[in-house]
Amino acid sequence: MKRILFTLILAFLTTGLAEARHITPNEKQAREMFNHAYALVMGKQGCQLSYDVNIVGIYKTTGTIWYKGKKSKFIESRYASWNNGSIFYKVDKKKRTVELYNPNSPKRDKYASKFTFSPGSYEYHISLEGGAYVIRMDALKDAKSSIKHAKVYLDKQTRYPLGVKVKVAFFWTTVKISHFKPGGINDAVFEFPRSQFAGYKFTDKRNE
Repeated sequence: MKRILFTLILAFLTTGLAEARHITPNEKQAREMFNHAYALVMGKQGCQLSYDVNIVGIYKTTGTIWYKGKKSKFIESRYASWNNGSIFYKVDKKKRTVELYNPNSPKRDKYASKFTFSPGSYEYHISLEGGAYVIRMDALKDAKSSIKHAKVYLDKQTRYPLGVKVKVAFFWTTVKISHFKPGGINDAVFEFPRSQFAGYKFTDKRNE
């Protein structure tokens, strides 16, 4: 459940919007703001951000993520991954294992394929709360998405992402985002530092 929810949250920061039906001026603005956040996170310039996950007080973790095009990297206390565009390395520090996958393989994350997020299946609404814009997303009645409600928080001045809340089943999961940095990401960040994991068990799953 821990990694399922984090996978869902990331979907909101890595998916562009598609026009589907007649929308109100408020919803149009909400969509445009969401698209802007998407461009900041997933644009060619790349980005870096830190996250703090809280699943209703049951599970908490922190980490840092880097994105640039099809490349990515994330580091937290137990897990880490490097994707240089050719190979996806998944590290479990507790088990001392490293698994190699093709970057586009659904097997690299068994939870990702179980959840889908279709931007056109939601109603959007934007409001201003203190120093943040809040984009509320509510699934349409005929939507098949397992994510029924979500909120995306953007800084009022910079429009940088501040956090995401996702409702799955009967509870909300909160991710706070900090130290957001768009651009200036060197490709060397995404190369797997093999020397740091000497003694780990390596398993190549690229042909599975």
